[in-house]
Amino acid sequence: MFDSLRKSFTRFSKTLAEKDLSESDIEEILEDLEMSLLQSDVALEVVEDISSDLKRQLVGVSVNKKQLESFVKGALSESVSQLFQKTGSLDLLERIREKNENDEPYTIVFLGINGTGKTTTLAKFAHMLKKNKFTVVIAAADTFRAGAIEQIRKHGERLQVKIIAQNYNSDPAAVCRDATLYAKSHRINCVLIDTAGRIQTSTNLMQQIEKITKVVNPDLKIFVGDSLAGNDAISQAREFHEYTDFDCSILTKSDADTKGGSALSIVKITSKPILYLGVGQEYPDLKEFRWESFVESVLGERDSMDGELAAKIQTVLETPLAVNTSTHDTAPEVVTSPESADVLESEAKGEIDEDIVKEESEEIQESEDVDIDPFEGIDDADIAAYSDIHDVPPPESDNTARV
Repeated sequence: MFDSLRKSFTRFSKTLAEKDLSESDIEEILEDLEMSLLQSDVALEVVEDISSDLKRQLVGVSVNKKQLESFVKGALSESVSQLFQKTGSLDLLERIREKNENDEPYTIVFLGINGTGKTTTLAKFAHMLKKNKFTVVIAAADTFRAGAIEQIRKHGERLQVKIIAQNYNSDPAAVCRDATLYAKSHRINCVLIDTAGRIQTSTNLMQQIEKITKVVNPDLKIFVGDSLAGNDAISQAREFHEYTDFDCSILTKSDADTKGGSALSIVKITSKPILYLGVGQEYPDLKEFRWESFVESVLGERDSMDGELAAKIQTVLETPLAVNTSTHDTAPEVVTSPESADVLESEAKGEIDEDIVKEESEEIQESEDVDIDPFEGIDDADIAAYSDIHDVPPPESDNTARV
C-alpha cells in the first residue's frame, strides 16, 4: 500500500542530500516534491503546508553531507506526523464499556456516498465488536435504495446480529429510534446505523442525516470513504464534515491503494482521525489505522544518527510549525485495545458474498424531478418473503417499538 507516496518522499530525501541547503536549491526540489504529492492524491492545501514546513526547517541548516539524508527524513517525518498528532487519542472499546455501565447503548452512525462499501464496512465493524464480546443491533435506516434492507439482512443472518427495519420510504429517523429503544430494552451494547448513500451535493438527503443525529444523538459518526477515489474522496469528506461534523473516518479498499494521499489529506482537512482501513473482502478484514505505522510505511525507518545530528534536528523542529488551524474542535484519534487486533488475526470468517458487495456498489441516480420506484429490480417473490417488514408504521410510543 501507499507505494506512490513512499517513492515521492524517498526521492525528495535522496535528491536533497546531494545538494547544499541553499534556498534556491531547496525551492527547486520542493517543486518536484509538490508535483509528486499532487499525483499521489494529496490535497493542494496539504501539499502547500508540508512544503512550507520543510522549507522553514531546512533552509540555512548546516549538516554534514553524510548525515543530510537522515536529517531530511527526520524533517519529513516530523512534518507529516504533526498532521496526525493533532487528532489526539481515544480508546473506543473503553468508551463503549463506560456508556454500557449506565445501561445505555453506544450508538454509531455510518455515513458516505453510494458505492464506497459503507454497508459492508458496517458488517465488518459488527463482526469486530462481537469478537470483543459486545452485543450488537443494526438499524436498517437505508429506506431509499432498492434491496438495501435485504442486503443488510443477509449480513445479519451471517453474523447472527438482530436487524431492526421498517418498510421502504419510511422515515429513517424512526427506524433509528426503534433500534435504540430495542437496544435499551434488551440491554444491547451497541447500535450500528446503516444510512442511505448520498452524494454530498444532495441537500435533502444531507438534511436527513441531520434529523437522524437530532433524534438518536449518536455517540460516534463515522465517514466511510473509498481510498481509490482520490480527490473525490477528499471532496466528499470535506462536504460531509461541514454538514455532520463526523468524528472519524474509515477508508475502504486500502489494500489496493498504491498512492496513500487520501489518508493524509482527509486527516488534515477534517482534523479527524482515521479509525480503520478496509483491506479485503472478508469480515475480519478491518485493520486498525495507526498513524505511526503509516508514517513509517511511507518514509521508512529513520537511519541511525549520532547525538549531535539528533540535537540539531530537535532544535529546528522545536520551532512551531506553520500548519493551518481548523475551525472545528480537535477530535480524538480512535485507538482500539491490543486484544482486538489479536482476535481479528486469529479468527476468520468466510468471504463476504460478491453479490452483497455488488448490490452496495450500485448507485442510484437521484433527482427531484424523477420518481424512483424503490422496488425496482426486486422480484415479487422476494418482496413477499419480506412482507413482514412492510405496512408497519413507525411506533407511536416507546412501548410499541417494533422488534
